[in-house]
Amino acid sequence: MPARHAATLPDGGAEDYDRLAPAVWNPVSNAVVAAADVLLGERVLDVFAGTGTGTIPAAQLAGPDGHVDAVDRSSAMLDLAEAKAEALGLGNVSFHRADPEAWVADVPYDAVVSCYGVFLLDDMDAAMDRIVGLLRPGGRIALSAWDDGALEPFGELLLATLREAGAAGVGTETQPTAPVFVENCRRLASAERLADWLGARGLTEVSVERFGLAVPLDADHAWSLALGSGYRGLLPDEPEALQRVREAFAERLGTSVVLNADSLIAVATRPPAGGTEPGAEPGAEPGTQPGIA
Repeated sequence: MPARHAATLPDGGAEDYDRLAPAVWNPVSNAVVAAADVLLGERVLDVFAGTGTGTIPAAQLAGPDGHVDAVDRSSAMLDLAEAKAEALGLGNVSFHRADPEAWVADVPYDAVVSCYGVFLLDDMDAAMDRIVGLLRPGGRIALSAWDDGALEPFGELLLATLREAGAAGVGTETQPTAPVFVENCRRLASAERLADWLGARGLTEVSVERFGLAVPLDADHAWSLALGSGYRGLLPDEPEALQRVREAFAERLGTSVVLNADSLIAVATRPPAGGTEPGAEPGAEPGTQPGIA
């Protein structure tokens, strides 16, 4: 069967994704929401909200007079996120099973957050331009991306295992190909690249900070990362084939591995009305030069 984009698998991987939340997703998502500087009463959009690792802290900061729209293609992910919101008594969140690339809103947002979500966009540039257009002038966008060298050797070992198994979408050992989300990750995998990409979206006051993170993984948690991340779209459907891939991957990986989860936290502002439009050439209007920490 052809390779599938991770986000076309709407109801798989939610529990596997959430297993890694305490060690990976929660600390980075908290940093993203902090960078967005969400204020009481503000409207926030969470793009590829997953199990709510960014949604929950954004809703807590926005308060009862604010509101968060959590958008994801996965019903299972959103069910977990909604359960967390209910447990915390948060009534200011709406959960939407929808394609973030096509999301529309009646009222502009004060902030958009996305925790490791933008590289799941099929056409990352055009889709991000559209998402930026959902912000009010002066609104902020904050997101996380993988830094250069992150997810290795995990990612290459998994892709090598899939190539050996003849999986679609990853090429062969002699002619490897990169899946869309892997290529998108690479496009943003440095502070300079990420800042330039956000500037090309017409955003100003761009700031990117590095967030160092190393996570020890045993074989079970490494497999949860495969099932609960963008790599899931490359895995076979058939249970027996999936088990063979798991066993071969575990053999390549060894008993344990320290995951390089180094990340980038970026924040940028949509310029006031009359400023640079999303998708315009960077530098078309004067703005604050990107800051890289």
